[in-house]
Amino acid sequence: MILNASRLAATSVALFMLASPVFAQQPQPSPSHLTVAREVAISSGMTRSFEAMTEPLLAQLQQMNVTRPEIRSDLDQVVNQIRPELEQKKQVMVDKAAQAFASRLSEAELKDIAAFYKSAAGVRYVETQPVILDEIVSDLAVWAQDVSEFIMTRARAEMGKRGHALQ
Repeated sequence: MILNASRLAATSVALFMLASPVFAQQPQPSPSHLTVAREVAISSGMTRSFEAMTEPLLAQLQQMNVTRPEIRSDLDQVVNQIRPELEQKKQVMVDKAAQAFASRLSEAELKDIAAFYKSAAGVRYVETQPVILDEIVSDLAVWAQDVSEFIMTRARAEMGKRGHALQ
């Protein structure tokens, strides 16, 4: 009796997993789909962030030679030895980005996007994007503070009309 109940439970779980969209396997993108997705990830400038994250770590490691000059030569050699391995680790993230693009955009859509990034306007967009994002982040902080104050001011006024005081 217990064995049959266990089989029933195992079968139920297996059927649930097969039927559930969370567990359903997505079709794997073709190699050409992944290739164009990878091209979009790189040409869009997205992969610059991987470089921006790793280079400061290497620079921090190399700063050790300031406090310990006797290890400078060995440390420089180690950093140069690590670089190719670090490049492989960055490529893993490029592949993950490509997989994310390929899972959400068709190959045709990605080809159109890749064509944009190859165009003069696309190249210029990627070149200016970091500066624009810096400006937006700076403006966003000011805007968020302004919106926060607006919300509280308006909420206090409206709650005051209803006989409630907000602190």
